[in-house]
Amino acid sequence: MNSATVRNLLVRGMLAGLAAGLLALVAAYFLGEPNVDRAIAFEDAHSHEHEMEVVSRSLQSTAGLATGVLVYGVAFGGIAALAFCFALGRVGRFGPRATALLLSTAALLAVYVVPFLKYPANPPSVGEPDTIGKRTTLYFLMMLLSVLLAIGATLLGKRLAPGLGTWYATVVAVAAFAVVIGLAYAFLPVVNEVPRDFPATLLWRFRLAALAVQAVLWGGFGLLFGELAERQLNPRPAKVPAAAVAASG
Repeated sequence: MNSATVRNLLVRGMLAGLAAGLLALVAAYFLGEPNVDRAIAFEDAHSHEHEMEVVSRSLQSTAGLATGVLVYGVAFGGIAALAFCFALGRVGRFGPRATALLLSTAALLAVYVVPFLKYPANPPSVGEPDTIGKRTTLYFLMMLLSVLLAIGATLLGKRLAPGLGTWYATVVAVAAFAVVIGLAYAFLPVVNEVPRDFPATLLWRFRLAALAVQAVLWGGFGLLFGELAERQLNPRPAKVPAAAVAASG
């Protein structure tokens, strides 16, 4: 794949990330923000300290939310496009559409779902302010470990495929990934700072909404970028008008 093709795919990946970010923004606004408002109301009702808002809640839930989600979508869309350039033809006999969807699914699992299961997203009023740095470090450590292990499992499966066959090599690679991730879950510190009186239903809805937003983002990216990559790498031949064919005949 030459540099011009990689550059074109990078641009398409960022555009697909932007479009997927818009879809995720809609999901975040309608699914996530109501739960954030309820969590803030709970915090206000149980807190004796009232701090002045530096940024208003209305700005946070509109422009702030849009900026965060769209920048995230564009950035990860570009990274995923570069990963696609490397993965195409190396992870199996898949076309651009299937490779893009497979890659976006793997990214969703490795970048978000696996760390989420150990350190799930929390709404406002959950978590001690003094442990923000520790919790952030643990989350990104889990994310980095998950991504590196996913890459390692892919390489292991490719290495074992000639001897075991694709099916059994995939099973062994997935099992190895699951075992090491399980050990990481067991040995990394547990973070449990949910207040005893915090509504369990609200916590559950907030976490489901956070997971749904990521699923919309990566699912949308996989479908959109797959279509753009397909048109870039396998362009359809131009249709010749029937009148021109008749005239030439």
